[in-house]
Amino acid sequence: MSSHLIASELGRRRNNFEVFTCSSNSSGAFRELLDYKPNVAVISARLEDGPLTGFKVLHQLRTSELKAPAIILLDSDEPELVIDAFRAGARGIFCRGQSSAALPKCIRSVYQGQIWASNNEIEFLLDLISNLKPIHIASPQAMAMLTRREQDVMRLVAKGMRNDEISAKLKLSEHTIRNYIVQLYDKLGLSSRVELVLYILSQSDENRGSAPQP
Repeated sequence: MSSHLIASELGRRRNNFEVFTCSSNSSGAFRELLDYKPNVAVISARLEDGPLTGFKVLHQLRTSELKAPAIILLDSDEPELVIDAFRAGARGIFCRGQSSAALPKCIRSVYQGQIWASNNEIEFLLDLISNLKPIHIASPQAMAMLTRREQDVMRLVAKGMRNDEISAKLKLSEHTIRNYIVQLYDKLGLSSRVELVLYILSQSDENRGSAPQP
């Protein structure tokens, strides 16, 4: 679909949208987006100057001062294209095979701060996340490197307390608590709060397993 066809379709459906059409090449489209300052930008991945040059516009939009959320139009929902679209800053994915009647709903959802994606497209993202670096569990011996205060903070993290709650409990500033948590990550070789909690749980399991039998 050309930008004029999309604009015509949106106008015909009386969606109360004020629609502007942009140039069909990447450099012109980006300049016109800056001029129009739209609430939502609908960008085709395929423009006149190349089959994927819409991704260039998407990236430029993301790094510009214009913070309009963007929807990208794809020829198909190939996993690599979907993932790259979200990486480039898209807030919505709309494939050309979808009914044009759904496009206004997509635009409204993105305008309202939601993400627009099909179940298949969400599955692609979940697969990507699940194949990232696995959650790491530190060695039990690393516990010996912790100071008493670091162990206090760690126990409160294990109870599900937020940084502000830990701060109030230990009568320390939130900045100090954040520093302690970073130190815990460094000493234990961890990178997230989830990994820290799993480490604590693994320690508890080991302690229960080594308890003397009556």
